[in-house]
Amino acid sequence: MQTKRWHRSAVIWPLLMLVSLLLATVGGLLSGGKAVQGAEAGSIGPAVYVVPVKQSVESGLKSFLERAYKEAAEAKAERVVLVINTFGGEVTSAEEIGELIRKSQIPTTAFVEGKAVSAGTYIALNAQNIVMEPQSTIGAAAVVDGSGKLIDSPKVISFWVKTMRDAAELNGRNPDIAAAMVDQSFVLSMPEISQTKQAGQILTLTADEAVKVGYAEHKAQSVEETIKWLGLDNRERIDLKPSVAEKIATWLVNPLVMTVLFTLGIAGIAIELFVPGFGIPGLVGIVSFGLYFFGHYVAGFAGMESVVLFVIGIALLVIELFVPSWGVLGIIGSVSLVAGVLTAASSPLTAFVSLVIALVVAAVILYFVVRKYKDRGIWNKFILREKLTTDKGYLSAETKDELLGKEGVAITPLRPAGTILIGENRIDVVTSGEFVASGKTVKVIKTEGTWVVVREVV
Repeated sequence: MQTKRWHRSAVIWPLLMLVSLLLATVGGLLSGGKAVQGAEAGSIGPAVYVVPVKQSVESGLKSFLERAYKEAAEAKAERVVLVINTFGGEVTSAEEIGELIRKSQIPTTAFVEGKAVSAGTYIALNAQNIVMEPQSTIGAAAVVDGSGKLIDSPKVISFWVKTMRDAAELNGRNPDIAAAMVDQSFVLSMPEISQTKQAGQILTLTADEAVKVGYAEHKAQSVEETIKWLGLDNRERIDLKPSVAEKIATWLVNPLVMTVLFTLGIAGIAIELFVPGFGIPGLVGIVSFGLYFFGHYVAGFAGMESVVLFVIGIALLVIELFVPSWGVLGIIGSVSLVAGVLTAASSPLTAFVSLVIALVVAAVILYFVVRKYKDRGIWNKFILREKLTTDKGYLSAETKDELLGKEGVAITPLRPAGTILIGENRIDVVTSGEFVASGKTVKVIKTEGTWVVVREVV
């Protein structure tokens, strides 16, 4: 009884904590996730919002910037200053961030604090102004794969060159320079800095060079100098930073982390279904899926349908733990849960690839676990493996252990079976194979169930 209570507690309490975490997340989102320094956004007068772009350009950053621009618009801010220091990231996320900047009614200034590389360059080009720290650089926007290898697909290069050129032209910058930052086959003469970008090179500009060719309007040592150059130094400065939840979400939506969470989730739930009785694997599986869902919810990708599918999946898996259904509820719950996390993903294709990889790894893990704990598998419910032996407490008939060691007289010849008399009781016995004549004294040397074995006393 105590073991069952412990098992229930080990499952229920973490689940309650997970539900509380999700409710807190929803509450934070509904309240707007405020993270401004100073007064609330609704009471702030003319202000400058300073927003950091100091991480990989991916879906989590896009979600954070959406919140930043929304709060800036609610506060009727005069300017958004993006402090950029990034090596780039996903092209798709960069495009979405660029569109966010272009559609905003609030002017944007990009302050390049260290490096605006690749997707970071594209984000900066969408700003109305670019200010660069003296030691900073901008450019090197060639498209690379996940391992950092240059992608030489003409289709991909043509698309990204066109995208970069459009962003440059948006604010009157030379589109050829943007093309030279992407296409290594592009040749460009830049008399302003007495340089020629040759074929086989990817263009990167220093702060001085960027100012001379018109890719930056000013150089400044800090954000404060940038705001002063904009003539907004007498405005309220609001430094908006990612919340703790957003920082966690940025890590959780990473494709590698997503694959690990999928693997732990699938393996944990599968082990619990096929080798029931552990409790911990199922808990790890549910928590792993919960973390994945939490990250994508905070990042703004999970809709209500994802929440419903996820909660239904958890509920069915919990019911399976206490009301065995031959795995049916567990399977339905797993499908519902997986459907929920897939619809919550920013890129269903990326999530699908991660899911396939996780399925393969989880299958390998499950194989070894099932081999180790094969006696506890769910298939044992369909196969009778127990032996009804005496050492396990089963008695098929009345035993005669009390006769062991007693002596009696053979009242019939034992050939080898016959009958003996012990006291006033007639007992059917057998010998070990030898013949015993009637009238001889015999001794019981073994009993097994109703089987009594004797031998002659010499």
